[in-house]
Amino acid sequence: MKSFFSKFKYVKFRDIGHIFLFLFALPIALIKRRKRKDLWLVCDNGNEAADNGYVFFKYVKENHPEQDCVFAVCKNSPDYEKVAVFGETVEYGSFKHWVLYLTARVNISSQKGGKPNYAVCNLLEVYGLVKNNRVFLQHGIILTDIEFLYYKNTKMSLFTTSTTREYEYVRDNYGYPQGYVQLLGLPRFDELHGITVNKKQILIMPTWREWLGNSTLTKNIKKNVKEFTSTEYYKRYSELINSDALAELCEKHGFTVMFYLHREAQRFADCFKSDNKNLIICKYPEYKVDELLKSSAFLVTDYSSIQTDFAYMKKPLCYFQFDYERFSKEHYHKAYFDYETDGFGPVFKESEDLVKYIEKIAKQGFETESEYIKRDNEFFDLCDTNNCERNFKAIKERWN
Repeated sequence: MKSFFSKFKYVKFRDIGHIFLFLFALPIALIKRRKRKDLWLVCDNGNEAADNGYVFFKYVKENHPEQDCVFAVCKNSPDYEKVAVFGETVEYGSFKHWVLYLTARVNISSQKGGKPNYAVCNLLEVYGLVKNNRVFLQHGIILTDIEFLYYKNTKMSLFTTSTTREYEYVRDNYGYPQGYVQLLGLPRFDELHGITVNKKQILIMPTWREWLGNSTLTKNIKKNVKEFTSTEYYKRYSELINSDALAELCEKHGFTVMFYLHREAQRFADCFKSDNKNLIICKYPEYKVDELLKSSAFLVTDYSSIQTDFAYMKKPLCYFQFDYERFSKEHYHKAYFDYETDGFGPVFKESEDLVKYIEKIAKQGFETESEYIKRDNEFFDLCDTNNCERNFKAIKERWN
């Protein structure tokens, strides 16, 4: 009971209305189940349709039109029209979304929070107040220990993994019942084949840090900005994008650098300035993660799971890890993956060394070095265009 109330504290005042939506939707859903006995409800994060949920939904509508399938996304999302052309959609977080969430035989999402209201639904699901089938397509390949994805914290029914090492780690450490964790592959990896690469484009894409969010979520915008611009994260990335050596490299070779912040940091994009005329501070929705990953020739990241997308495409990358110790303690804990021995590129703590490596690899035509090609080949056991198909079959077999 103590654990129940500890979860309940995450239900904020703004979420209370969703409790009533749930109660009103429940009897309607019980009726709808008679007509839509095999409904699949798919979602990414509500505001976007660009991740594994979207790619999977598109696959289902194109290859299995007989399957009753709906995608949940905000109607004001820049991705709405893109997903709507494939089939039925529902307004994310709406009353109808609640009805379909309770009607669906299977709820499928790339995000743990891909549901009408995360706080309320998580409470209902984890404590068995709502017994529905939930598939976690994942947001990226797990490299670290992520406690909020343990079975006790999700009660998800099917957990997609993409490599043998990831599969074995999640299976053995996350507490899921036998058969719940399966090696199927990320649906979006189906679209990482036969891509066109711009050999003049470099991508810098850092991930978020929990401690940044904790100190920059007040209603006082000026205080948020002041807090954010005082962080090591801001200072080190500002130093990187304003590096004279990076600007000279761009000018010499005609490179363009795309600096794209994690969606949690996008609200601080205007805090970053650069005199490098060949550097673009990318803002969503003008620039999309999937498009930048496919088109770029080289990636600079830190701990983001998008590193695996890039490595899967056999493209070179490096890591900028000036705060590794803190990240491993305060964000995600270390698991089976070691950046020094398993990473898909070299690790740097100083921007000067990082830029020197970019210049070195640029002179080689942005070809991945043999050491990292070997690591890529050893890491990725599934490298085909059958990821969506495997997930589809697994869901069908589980709830046939």
